[in-house]
Amino acid sequence: MAEYQGLLTARPGQRWAVVVSRFNRRVTDRLLAGALDTLSRHGVRPEAVDVVWVPGSFEIPAAVRRLTERSYAAIITLGAIIRGETPHFDFIAGATTAALAELNRTAPMPVIFGILTTNTVEEAENRADGKMGNKGAEAAAAALEMADLLASLAGA
Repeated sequence: MAEYQGLLTARPGQRWAVVVSRFNRRVTDRLLAGALDTLSRHGVRPEAVDVVWVPGSFEIPAAVRRLTERSYAAIITLGAIIRGETPHFDFIAGATTAALAELNRTAPMPVIFGILTTNTVEEAENRADGKMGNKGAEAAAAALEMADLLASLAGA
């Protein structure tokens, strides 16, 4: 029986993309810091990372689609969609999630979902270096593991 599992390591020559929303930047800046720190701690040099800023989470899939035309080990998406008083949250969260799921299914590299969908700003802050850890760091760890796994499977 063959068994495969990705490691939290970057391979030489790999490039990484992080697409991050400017909306709710108080939260997304912390998600980005966590992601970049995790990549760095696992051997990714800063010059191997492209950070792409978009206006909001809804715009993330368009940037990701374009980035899939380049050669990245993985694309990490970071955003914060926070519920408000209108149904806007449901439309943005649902459409963004569906678009990124499709891109992850069809892209030649992993597309990692690091977008918070929370009821309150406090919940978002707790997931961006608060009580619940840093989901940006977790997204970067998932990117490292999936990139390594997919590279291993390609050679299997």
